[in-house]
Amino acid sequence: MLLLFAAIASSSPGQVRDLSWLAGHWSECSSRGVTSETWTDARGGVMLGVSKAIRAGRTDWESMRIDTDAEGVALFASPKGQPSKRFRATSIAAGYAVFENTGHDFPQRVIYTRREDRLVGRIEGTINGEPRSIEWHYRAVALNDVCPVATP
Repeated sequence: MLLLFAAIASSSPGQVRDLSWLAGHWSECSSRGVTSETWTDARGGVMLGVSKAIRAGRTDWESMRIDTDAEGVALFASPKGQPSKRFRATSIAAGYAVFENTGHDFPQRVIYTRREDRLVGRIEGTINGEPRSIEWHYRAVALNDVCPVATP
């Protein structure tokens, strides 16, 4: 019985298709600038994503993939073409997902929460022993939707 519990506890929760609520084009327009994140559907057991942030005349981008490997469901993130970092899914539920990589510098956790036409993306962890977090409050938008505020 104990071995069965250990096997269940160590496995990744859910499947990629359980994250279908993440699919779409999301945008945050704020005083920080414009940040958008786009996710494909979960067909084929893989979701592909891209994030783009424009602030203070600078553009940052990141390619992402949610996929299943030998250890279960994971988020693979690659900022600006760097080698991807793996974040293991530790919680997947309707409208909520947590991915973790405790060995990564920052962030150690990536969290998504969906409520109707809103998506909150949050990264958190520590930098120099101090807890840090950043949140984005996205709204569902059409792919070419323009922010109501001036784009930096």
